[in-house]
Amino acid sequence: MSFFSQAFDGASEAALVTGAGNGIGRAIAQALVAEGVRTVFADIKAETVQAAIAASGAPGLCTAWVGDLAERSECDRLLREAGAALGTITHFVHSASPPRREADHAMAVSDETWLRMRAVNVDAGFHLGRELSRALIAAKRPGSLMYLTSLHAGTPRNLPHYSTSKAAMAMMVKEFAKTLGPYQIRVNALVPGAILAGGFVADPALSRHVPLGRLGQAQDLAPLALAVLSNRISGYVTGAAIVIDGGLSLTNWFDAPQLDL
Repeated sequence: MSFFSQAFDGASEAALVTGAGNGIGRAIAQALVAEGVRTVFADIKAETVQAAIAASGAPGLCTAWVGDLAERSECDRLLREAGAALGTITHFVHSASPPRREADHAMAVSDETWLRMRAVNVDAGFHLGRELSRALIAAKRPGSLMYLTSLHAGTPRNLPHYSTSKAAMAMMVKEFAKTLGPYQIRVNALVPGAILAGGFVADPALSRHVPLGRLGQAQDLAPLALAVLSNRISGYVTGAAIVIDGGLSLTNWFDAPQLDL
């Protein structure tokens, strides 16, 4: 039997994907559903969640959830409602992240914007991952967690709230992987490059820095995300950060921002 013909067991496995209303999160959630995995599509806007589910090809396997993950109470509501709908969540993807504006460089970003980015990326990512893992450990079930970090976890982006939160997530993956490995819960990161998704708009000229010659699409990440999430395919992979960037990380194309002081 091919490893790839049954990467998941739809009868016993279930997934929760944050940021599933658009971009990379949407592509991964839809790919999980296509593999027969019952999946919670979580996002902050009802219309984007419903559109993602309608376009999934198997709406019957999808559960919609709408809320603001910057609020701890909403994270807890997501955990309750996901568990009530699907039982034990075996696969978690944290793709949610607030919008980012090029104007929010180090000398301009507000405290509110800084705190909100951390609240969604780091605090919600940690809380949801830990609580889902508690449930897996109690049920004596293996699991797989995945965090969407960024090339800018290791190189400046002129958006310090974004890059520092992604750097924190990168270490969170390693901490979780070490702690949860003995319980057969794997934790990995996907590291996107310049992906035209989730509101990110790039100058087409950026493609000249990409060895493969084009900017990425959300669908470029979904196949590898499935492979890493699958315990059957990647059962011996944990603590890894897998770069999907067309080779963009071989260069650094950002200049320092111009300050208006």
